[in-house]
Amino acid sequence: MTAKTLIPLPICRALGGWWHKRSERNKKSRLLQHLRGNAVECNVCLWTGSAFTDDGWHPGTICPNCGSQVRHRMLAAIFDGKSLSSQWNEGSLLAGKEILHFAPERQLRDRIQRVAGRYVTADYERGDCDWNLDLSRMPDVKTASFDVIIACDVLEHVPDDRAACKEIHRVLKMAGLAILTVPQRDSPADTDEDRTVVAEQAREQRFGQKDHVRMFGDDFAERLRVSGFDVVQMDATTFAPQVRSRLVLVPPIRSRHPLATNDRRIYLARRI
Repeated sequence: MTAKTLIPLPICRALGGWWHKRSERNKKSRLLQHLRGNAVECNVCLWTGSAFTDDGWHPGTICPNCGSQVRHRMLAAIFDGKSLSSQWNEGSLLAGKEILHFAPERQLRDRIQRVAGRYVTADYERGDCDWNLDLSRMPDVKTASFDVIIACDVLEHVPDDRAACKEIHRVLKMAGLAILTVPQRDSPADTDEDRTVVAEQAREQRFGQKDHVRMFGDDFAERLRVSGFDVVQMDATTFAPQVRSRLVLVPPIRSRHPLATNDRRIYLARRI
C-alpha cells in the first residue's frame, strides 16, 4: 500500500490543485524576471518590461503579468484619454453611466464597475455574471434601459449577429453607446460566414476558433450603420506613435497567419 492510497481522494485533489497553482506562480515569477525592463508597458496592470509574450498567432502582444491583449490595452488607452481624439475618455464614455457588459473581461471589469453609475454583467452561460442572456434575444431587458453596452469579441460567437445588433440598439437609450470589438482578418472586404459549417474542426480552420461562427470583414461598420448606429472606428493610428509603440497596440512582428487580426479596431456605435 502506497502513501497515496492512504490519503482521501478530496485531499489528493486539493493538494494537486495547490501544487499546480504553486507551479504556475513560480513559472510566472521566472518569466517576469526574465522580461525585466522598461521598453513596453501594460496600461491595464501597470507592468513594465522588455517585451510582451506571444499568443498563438500574434507575437509579442500578451502581457505576461495580467494577460491583457491588444484590445484590452487599446480600450484602456481610450479610457485614459490617450487617443488623438480627446473627446473619448473614461469620463465621457463610462462615468456615472448605466452599463451592461457582456462577457466581462477580468482585465477591465473592476475598472469599469468603479466608475459606472450602475453596472450589470451578462453572458450566455458563464456563472460569474449577473445575468445569463442571449445577446440576440433579450426580451426581459427593457427597451432604452442602458446608456452603454460593452461587447468585446462576442458577436463572432452569436449565430445571428444582425439580430444581436438590433437588440443592442433596442436596449440602449437614445444616443446610448455600444463599445464593440470583433476579430477581423487583415483587409477582407466581406464577412465570411456560413451557417452550414457546424463541425468544430471546420469552424476552427475557417473562423479561427471552434466556437466562432464567422470571421468579420471590413463591412462590420456598415452592418452597425444598417442597424441604426452612427459609428466611430478607432485603431492603432488613433494614438501617437510613442503610445502605440510602448503599449504595443499592433504586433511588433505582423502575423502571417491567414486569420490573424494584426490591426485591432474599437467601434464606438452611437444609437441614432
